[in-house]
Amino acid sequence: MAVYIYSITGEDHPLRLDDLKGVGDPPGRPRAISAGRLCAVVSDAPEDLRPRRRDLSAHQEVQDRLMTDGTVLPLRFGLTAPDDDAVRAALEERAEEYETRLRDLEGCAEYHLRVSQDEDALLREILEDSDEARELNEAIRSGEAGPGAPLALGELVAREVEARHGALAAGVVEALRPFSREESSSSPTGDDLLSISFLVERDKEELFLTAQLSLANQLGDDFSLRLRGPLPPYSFV
Repeated sequence: MAVYIYSITGEDHPLRLDDLKGVGDPPGRPRAISAGRLCAVVSDAPEDLRPRRRDLSAHQEVQDRLMTDGTVLPLRFGLTAPDDDAVRAALEERAEEYETRLRDLEGCAEYHLRVSQDEDALLREILEDSDEARELNEAIRSGEAGPGAPLALGELVAREVEARHGALAAGVVEALRPFSREESSSSPTGDDLLSISFLVERDKEELFLTAQLSLANQLGDDFSLRLRGPLPPYSFV
């Protein structure tokens, strides 16, 4: 029977699974498959697996329980294998890789940061700082600009936004990097200028959180810094 895979742990990880409910309806019962010095936490895979809210929640609850008790390699929602033997074979084949990564993640959690800037405030800033942009904007508003002026202004503003966002993102990362072990960037979506995950050691969490709060205060109300964590280290598996 197909199995759903939640996480990989070391053989000595406390596996308090009895009261947990897995994905599916009715919920599967999480259990462990062992191979050498590794374990995989799995349950029977439902035939109609989809990212329903209850299943996403069950997946996360298993990860949170395992993370509370020790280091895990959390797998993202939806990973399945044909049967127990296939899981065991994968653990054996990639044992060295998994064991190394478990050591790398020991005592760490993931914090995910998204940063955005108010668009109107950014535009005002560009018009204040750039003589060219300000003159083009004033000419357009007065009706004195040529037909190509709006396009030229748009292109100029876009270049300024890209440069300013790039510099700001780099500054945010540099400010928080000393308090993290690793970082993993993803493409920003929507209005965000930065989307990044930090791998933070437990004994540095307070320093990391203090630095993030100080950074938010320095940037001011025109910026939004949304931090989630501690999370299972999905971005670093």
